[in-house]
Amino acid sequence: MGFEKPKDISQYYVFRTIVSLLTAAAAGIMWTLFFLKPPGAHGWGDPLLWAVLFTVLLSLTVYWQQRLYRRHTRKVLFMLDAIENSDTSVHFSETDGTEDNRLVNRSLNRVARILHNVKSETAQREKYYELILDCVNTGIVVLNDNGAVYQKNNEALRLLGLEVFTHVRQLSRVDAHLTDTLTACRPGDKFQAAFGNERGTVNLSVRVSDITVRQEHLRILALNDINNELDEKEIDSWIRLTRVLTHEIMNAVTPITSLSDTLLKLTEARISKEEMRHGLQTISTTGKGLLAFVESYRRFTRIPTPEPSLFYLKGFINRMAELARHQYPDTPVTCNVSIVPDDLILYADENLISQVIINLLKNAIQAFETGATAATGTNAETSAATTEKHINIRAYCNEAEAVLIEISNNGPAIPPDIAGHIFIPFFTTKENGSGIGLSISRQIMRLSGGSLSLIAGKETTFVLKFN
Repeated sequence: MGFEKPKDISQYYVFRTIVSLLTAAAAGIMWTLFFLKPPGAHGWGDPLLWAVLFTVLLSLTVYWQQRLYRRHTRKVLFMLDAIENSDTSVHFSETDGTEDNRLVNRSLNRVARILHNVKSETAQREKYYELILDCVNTGIVVLNDNGAVYQKNNEALRLLGLEVFTHVRQLSRVDAHLTDTLTACRPGDKFQAAFGNERGTVNLSVRVSDITVRQEHLRILALNDINNELDEKEIDSWIRLTRVLTHEIMNAVTPITSLSDTLLKLTEARISKEEMRHGLQTISTTGKGLLAFVESYRRFTRIPTPEPSLFYLKGFINRMAELARHQYPDTPVTCNVSIVPDDLILYADENLISQVIINLLKNAIQAFETGATAATGTNAETSAATTEKHINIRAYCNEAEAVLIEISNNGPAIPPDIAGHIFIPFFTTKENGSGIGLSISRQIMRLSGGSLSLIAGKETTFVLKFN
């Protein structure tokens, strides 16, 4: 039968606290007796002696209690250091020492287990998220403001052609321009980047967002390979263009061939000069039409590079409206011009933009003429409703300080099945139209760093946006 280890009562907080309080009370009583009783007592009966003695003992008991507190504090600090250094072997005895000491040790071990479990769960969650990122078809790259790679997935490494990617400077081995582009990108940006490697030309669509983690600003780059999409769009465009070219050339060549064969046969027989002249005239007219079509194609593919300059929109728009009215004097149209503010300035190529404005105004006036022709034979009420023809031209700045020019008219609306094709080269619904006006206009706007779009509604509205 073993003997239980005797308890060290001095290790209890309660015991040390009681001793400190009793010492403080005794010191207080002695100092009170010293001040209340007249002096005269000497030796061990002197209250001053006991007052000084108990005051010194009070200091010692406070230090004695503080040592126990510091001992437990060192345990806490030791545990925190171990957790910070990922040392999971730290453990305090829960059987030795006093009850207070065992309680402190049990509490520290419990805190250590909780923090260890949290850290393990966080590591597992991060691994889980990494596996998810590696399964998606979008490349993900997370950069801090210094260009260091905070996170990336396998798809990003594949798209960039890298095996190790720790800093954006490593992209200089792939493409120097790509390095500058990704370094300068900011949250909210959306752009395309192209570079070449051993696999050929890679076209990436890049979207940038941001997040702040542990007081560190991070940029999240989403990379998508759009080579297939571009190839499909390019093939589709070539198919459409080939169809248009084939249709136009066949329409022109067929009558030429037919008339040529007819004239050759007639040369063997008697043929009048009038018949010969008529056939040659038809061939000439058809050939000129084919040449006009080819010239339209050349105009579409040879738009000059814009040379932007500053100019006031108010005078410019008024000149364009007046020019359009002079070109169609027989069509009564009211042009309403609104420029806000009056001194609104645009930085663009004035000559090229004038082509866009004139083309849109001509289309609006021609729409009135088409509508008037279609309305022939309707009742008087309908005719009266269509006599009020107006074109509204509005220019202003939006919240992003982009300049917008809106051109709308109350003519016949563009059918939905046609609206989706009006910007396709050589697509036209007009009998004598070339089908390149709106295509060239949109191309000019793109070269000018802007856009041209159609807004469906009660009125046909085209919007020119200059960023």
